[in-house]
Amino acid sequence: MPSIETTLQELITLSRDLGRPERDLVILGEGNTSALCEDSTMFVKASGTQLSTIEADGFVRVYREPVAALADGGDLTDEQVKNALEEAKFDKTVKRRPSVETVLHALALGEAGIKFVGHTHPVPVNALSCSVLVNEAIAGRLFPDEIVVCGPAPLYIPYTDPGLPLARAVRDGLAAYRDRWAQTPKVILMQNHGLIALGGNASEVDNITAMYVKTCRVLMGTYAFGGPNFLTPANVRRIHTRPDELYRRQQLKVS
Repeated sequence: MPSIETTLQELITLSRDLGRPERDLVILGEGNTSALCEDSTMFVKASGTQLSTIEADGFVRVYREPVAALADGGDLTDEQVKNALEEAKFDKTVKRRPSVETVLHALALGEAGIKFVGHTHPVPVNALSCSVLVNEAIAGRLFPDEIVVCGPAPLYIPYTDPGLPLARAVRDGLAAYRDRWAQTPKVILMQNHGLIALGGNASEVDNITAMYVKTCRVLMGTYAFGGPNFLTPANVRRIHTRPDELYRRQQLKVS
């Protein structure tokens, strides 16, 4: 496994790339990122920092398991969650607070093969997630590369209060997705909120984010011509499992 310092540097690079203004994925303090370390700690973006300019001190290192366990506890106040996250810090002298979505990141990084997570608010994605047609619009897949890079379907989470309630909704959604697809989703679409990309490496998270933004742009365009013409379920299964596409997925660093 890569060293903790290497993991942090890869996370910094990913975060700055996702935060580049010309990509229109986040503005100001929007979005957050995380990465799993070899000792089961994790780095997560600190609250109030900006992805585009983030440095090493813009992340907080916490123990993943006790943070993830908060999702299975009883009702907690915002103050109790804040105190629990403080207690989970690897270095308690660090003053910055972990992101409000730290529990969600801890759960995502507990999924098999997931090492990096990127949460952004791309305009085309939010145009979709804030629309009245969102359920109809994500009911099918549009083109092969969407399947190769973003998986057979996104995990859709109806609007939920950010923080612990959202983390619990994502936890339940991940379990249901595994039951249906026998894998972890690559894309989580949160109603009226944004996008989460889950990957085995930093490049995969960036690639998933870029491809799903393209997917939403194509989807928006289809409505100008009468609506989406989805691939059939058989088409989707074929693309998702055919050997040449599995090979191409590996070459594109999309596990």
